[in-house]
Amino acid sequence: MASFSYLMSVLVLCVIIGYANAQLELNFYAKSCPKAEKIIKDFVQQQVPKAPNTAAAILRMHFHDCFVRGCDGSVLLNFTSSNGNQTEKLANPNLTVRGFSFIDAVKRLVEAECPGVVSCADIVALVARDAVVATGGPFWNVPTGRRDGTISNVSEANADIPAPTSNFTRLQQSFAKKGLDLNDLVLLSGAHTIGVSRCSSFSERLYNFTGVLGTQDPSLDSEYADNLKSRKCRSINDNTTIVEMDPGSFKTFDLSYFKLLLKRRGLFQSDAALTTRTSTKSFIEQLVDGPLKEFFDEFAKSMEKMGRVEVKTGSAGEIRKHCAFVNN
Repeated sequence: MASFSYLMSVLVLCVIIGYANAQLELNFYAKSCPKAEKIIKDFVQQQVPKAPNTAAAILRMHFHDCFVRGCDGSVLLNFTSSNGNQTEKLANPNLTVRGFSFIDAVKRLVEAECPGVVSCADIVALVARDAVVATGGPFWNVPTGRRDGTISNVSEANADIPAPTSNFTRLQQSFAKKGLDLNDLVLLSGAHTIGVSRCSSFSERLYNFTGVLGTQDPSLDSEYADNLKSRKCRSINDNTTIVEMDPGSFKTFDLSYFKLLLKRRGLFQSDAALTTRTSTKSFIEQLVDGPLKEFFDEFAKSMEKMGRVEVKTGSAGEIRKHCAFVNN
């Protein structure tokens, strides 16, 4: 009898360990919430055409989420007196992250269908993919089963999310820390083919590059810089003007961003950094010379790879009822 009890204990322990180490899988909610992915897709397809910048915003949110504690929805958490610390939302890189209300709207729809089943982390990953597809961009597989984290810390976000002022070394280190290589760095930066930015993210390149007012980044094409200063960011103190990251093509997921990099017209220092190493510059040239489908296929692989970074599965974390707050 004792040996039977021991055997049962071992079996239970194995089940618990197996559950804790569960992996992401396609159609994870096929039984628990079979309509979830269609509900998300339908809402995105309905709403994104009305606000095309949503795709870039949620894609950026997904990136910022995955780079801090993995893809666990921690970027969505609000500060409350109970959690005792400033959350990721208040970190410098996240002050301009948008799309939180969009994610909340999707969460309400999914909760109405299947309460407490689908994680906020999975919703962000699915919305990012579906929003890009809705703009004519590439499709990629989004295996699901992510659990939501319960910790969100402003200092970790400030430390882990690469800034638009990052040089190549900083970018390489940030990506390597998350198991992403130089090809992933180039491909994921390619998301800048859609969306916009505020002048404050790059105005130092125009007005104060060396720390001396009036100095300009010599790696930036002078004609492009003059255009930005005369028509867009007319002052180093401009924190509100919006600039296209891929001028003339910012609503289209294409190769234009990479073509601009080779002309020294990347908006951010982190964009320009990609052309400072032979390996990454050669890869950019390969993408530009190849068919659009190659970029789409490679981008899809890197997005799926990023979506697996340090995920919580099985019994880790929780399924939040509201994306901005941990469960009581």
